[in-house]
Amino acid sequence: DYWILFESLLFAMPRSTDRRKQRKAYFCAPSHVRRILMSTRLSRDQRAKYNVRALPIRKDDEVKVKRGIFKGREGKITQVYRKKMVVHVDRITREKANGAVVQIGINASNLEITRPKLDKHRREILERRNKSKGQDGKAGKITEKDVAMRDVD
Repeated sequence: DYWILFESLLFAMPRSTDRRKQRKAYFCAPSHVRRILMSTRLSRDQRAKYNVRALPIRKDDEVKVKRGIFKGREGKITQVYRKKMVVHVDRITREKANGAVVQIGINASNLEITRPKLDKHRREILERRNKSKGQDGKAGKITEKDVAMRDVD
């Protein structure tokens, strides 16, 4: 009960809309917060399958690049570099002047998960989020019936 109260108070606290403070919070975020900030949307078919729009990205997820010069390329996540807020995808590399091949960091927002790596914890997350949406998967959606009922009073 204490933690539920604590979380409700935490989310009820006023948040600053100051751009400077928002940027500081983003760039100074600790690792456990960066995990959430580095969430990525699921592809259309995966979204329909799991009834979830986005997930925090992790190693071994299969992704497709949706923005930038590597748009359209697909690959598997080799590293989630939280310190630099980038993701490394296999076969997305460049050659340095000395001939060394290096990974190119891609922002997680420019990716789309085509096949998530499912382990026990990831399955629990998907089930929990799916349950919170209800059976029809349309939690919070305003329907025509709701609009019609609005004028009844």
